[in-house]
Amino acid sequence: MHASRADARDCWSFALSTERMIMNDHRRLGRELGIFDTDPLIGAGLPFWLPAGAAVRKAVEDYVHELERRNGYQHVNSPVLGKRELYERSGHWAHYAEDMFPPMEVGGEEFVLRPSLCPHHAIVYRSRQRSHRELPLRIAELGGMYRSELSGVLGGLTRVRAIQLNDGHVFCAPDQAAAEVSAALDLIEAAHERLGIRAARYRLSLRGEGAKFVDDPAMWARSESVLREVLKERGRACDEERGEGAFYGPKIDIQIADPAGRESTLSTVQVDYFQPERFDLRHPGGERPVMVHRSVVGGLERLVAHLIEVHGGAFPAWMAPVQAVVLPLSDAEHAGAEQVLRRCVEAGLRAELVPAGRGSLGARIRAHRLVPYQLVVGPRELAGGGAAVRLRDGSQVGEVPIEQLAARSRPFG
Repeated sequence: MHASRADARDCWSFALSTERMIMNDHRRLGRELGIFDTDPLIGAGLPFWLPAGAAVRKAVEDYVHELERRNGYQHVNSPVLGKRELYERSGHWAHYAEDMFPPMEVGGEEFVLRPSLCPHHAIVYRSRQRSHRELPLRIAELGGMYRSELSGVLGGLTRVRAIQLNDGHVFCAPDQAAAEVSAALDLIEAAHERLGIRAARYRLSLRGEGAKFVDDPAMWARSESVLREVLKERGRACDEERGEGAFYGPKIDIQIADPAGRESTLSTVQVDYFQPERFDLRHPGGERPVMVHRSVVGGLERLVAHLIEVHGGAFPAWMAPVQAVVLPLSDAEHAGAEQVLRRCVEAGLRAELVPAGRGSLGARIRAHRLVPYQLVVGPRELAGGGAAVRLRDGSQVGEVPIEQLAARSRPFG
């Protein structure tokens, strides 16, 4: 039997798709680009960030921190440990213990690596008396949390045991909850657009059966009604899935997909009436606040894995590990290139100098093809004290002031 032309095209399309998936797999590309690595001595599911990865991560952290600040969030820091009683109070111990690391006994007390930041933020809220005029109170943190994942599900940066989570909680009056959920979705969608992320779908994650979920149907119905109201007002289509909610309430989950079509949750918004009651959160009027959980970009590990695959290592200039590479044409221009490098660094660019001794200009350009700006210093540029700017798509834009390049390389520039 002979294959038809259509079959041949399908096979060719499949081969190209497979090659693209392999080429952009973050586990391969992330190691090649020096983003992250792992070592059995540290342990499975515990990747470490290499210099290039630390630079990408810091750029994203700074962007999200500033985005939150501009939208009324105050930032806090809290410890990665808590007493077992904290998680008994929050409900994690009863409903989530199988995903937590076992307690550590210290001085007759049991401490647990936190699986979530929300109990700590509830304590932040009640750390002093609150007025109803402070509501909504928006707090955010980039903090570590830990999940006792089985070895068989771990992989690269997408499933790990130590997560740096972009987390935040809004404490608001009940009649403010819908507006705060909508504002959180605005924040998420703005960040996704800036990062170059396209959502695969929105999911309304609901309660399932069994002891994993808090048994309070009225509370669940109240929370669901807020989320449904927001989705309806925004005209947002959303798939409903039972059993995917948090143990204390339903969620709007923003799903992403890797090149192979495998889905995972990146960003989320949740409405929680459970923990404010468990921690007896109130303001002087006696009313309990609603706790809106939201994560703009989720865990940084999963986020960076997705960004590697979305951009194929060619990150936008503002988050690129190296934003500018300085290339002297020959050894004669080396001293001038060093001055250009110094000006780049002083302007705030992440820049490197690649001397002529490392190969021809063409070879050095190809080796740094993912760098947004390639600054070539030849005799003419040396005489003028500048550099000819070449973009990674091959276009040449001539001499551009370094301060202008730096301005282009900022997320809010």
